[in-house]
Amino acid sequence: MTHRIARRAALGVAGTVLAAPALRAQSNTIRIIVPFAAGGSTDAVARLVTPGLTQRLGQTVIVENRSGAAGSIGTDLVAKARPDGLTWLLTFDSHSVMPVLLPSLPFDLTRDLDPVMLIGGAPYVIATKSDKPYRNLADVVEAAKARPDEISYGSTGNGTIGHLTMVLLQSRTGIRMPHLPYRGGGLAVNDAVAGHIEMMIGSAALVAPHIAGGTLRAVAQFGPARLAGLSQVQTAEEAGFQGLTAEAWWGVFAPHGMPGAMVTRMNTALRETLSEARTRQQMEETQQARLVLSDPAGLRTFLDGEVAKWSRVVRENQIRPD
Repeated sequence: MTHRIARRAALGVAGTVLAAPALRAQSNTIRIIVPFAAGGSTDAVARLVTPGLTQRLGQTVIVENRSGAAGSIGTDLVAKARPDGLTWLLTFDSHSVMPVLLPSLPFDLTRDLDPVMLIGGAPYVIATKSDKPYRNLADVVEAAKARPDEISYGSTGNGTIGHLTMVLLQSRTGIRMPHLPYRGGGLAVNDAVAGHIEMMIGSAALVAPHIAGGTLRAVAQFGPARLAGLSQVQTAEEAGFQGLTAEAWWGVFAPHGMPGAMVTRMNTALRETLSEARTRQQMEETQQARLVLSDPAGLRTFLDGEVAKWSRVVRENQIRPD
């Protein structure tokens, strides 16, 4: 009996000794929360940078997908996390329209989240099946004026930046184009390739492989300058629509109150990782990204502008989420 008790006590002590390092290792793990399902561009960007971050920060960095409610579930998790350097948010352009589309959000973008870095953006692109007659933005506007409510377009969802861009185009030109919101970019691309819809709008990363393969043709791009891979395609501004720009973008945020030294450390690690030749090439080619790699203040200024711009479009056109 005495031997068994002693053995259990020894196991108990050993268990405690063994558990402590495991607990410390777990608590030292950095989580990058992606508020969308695995497989999308935000998830891809997060997984691209984690090896470099792990190396530079000297801690294990993992990606955790917390999807749902247009990204608000994962964002809320970060907004309520301790500002201890172990939880970060890597999110997408829909971040800027959440407050106006989902007014009952349990967090405030400005009050509860601190900016870390604007990684960069990729222009939204209007694309059409290669045998359709549209070759530039003027062709689209002309056709829509000649056939009101007949020239349909697809997007990746109601209230997305792509949808809002087309709403803005219609308000600037007086045209009316039926909107077909899809629950995901792949479905919209499939119907555009099949010719079931006249055209679609999506990020350059989404449509670039199909443009390169010849099944889709780019009609217009909405970045501030032409992408190298779409050098023959006019930007909307070049087509005469000043100020009509729209980019998919990726940004990193921290829970409010994160010490400045921690924010600077993460910003530096991200900048160094994304400046590596191989990583930069993957971002530019796979995501069609225009890298910015801003400081925290740059992301704050950018986000304020995006929120103001797209919130106005949502309110003026009484757009509601799906």
